Amino acid sequence: MKHPFLALFIACFASLNAHVFAEPSSDEALIRLLLEEKLEQRTFAFSDVVRASSGKNVIALDPTNAAHQRVTRAVEAALQKALPLLSQADSPIRKLRRINEASRYFEDALMATINASPGLRCESPPTRNGATQRSGYPDLRITDIATGTIAYLDPKLLEATSLHSTLRTFYYEPKHETLKINDNAIHLLCGIEHDGKEGIWTFTRFHLIDLSTLRVRLKAEFQASNADLYQKVQ
Repeated sequence: MKHPFLALFIACFASLNAHVFAEPSSDEALIRLLLEEKLEQRTFAFSDVVRASSGKNVIALDPTNAAHQRVTRAVEAALQKALPLLSQADSPIRKLRRINEASRYFEDALMATINASPGLRCESPPTRNGATQRSGYPDLRITDIATGTIAYLDPKLLEATSLHSTLRTFYYEPKHETLKINDNAIHLLCGIEHDGKEGIWTFTRFHLIDLSTLRVRLKAEFQASNADLYQKVQ
């Protein structure tokens, strides 16, 4: 592994959640260790993050591989169908208050079209404990039935003018119980552009991205909820 500290951080993070470090001195030592690593200044290979947190490998997309070709062709065909369909005046997306709520409609549209493609199956990936949930990375799991090749697909909506924005738009939070990466798989993201016209969004084009070469940053923060803050307030 290129970044041994990454595995250490994930293990320590899980241990903190499980209250393994019961002594204040242990917590303080761990916090100092994490701060000294200057994590906000480092980047990590997404493939290393996936392997460290799930034990599974990210498979690079191979344009010469027949199974990979079948998957990408089906995804692209599904997107070409979904964009004009969900841009229509009677699209359910036009009734939403925020564009962020539209992702589920693309997930449903892509799943339906890909499942109609011969030799492919598309579904919501189950968590490690077998539950089905919509939230969390990745959103879709595609199986090439003939070869057993698995591809994860994550649709993301973006305004056309923000294509090169440096704001965070992709994140992966490794939690053991709700982990949805349970296969060695291709990891794809489809960026779906819209025109930014609130309430009458039109979807203009898409970008299919292979995440095997993606580098990510770790945002470490200490947080509390209102329930934590206002425990004594009646």
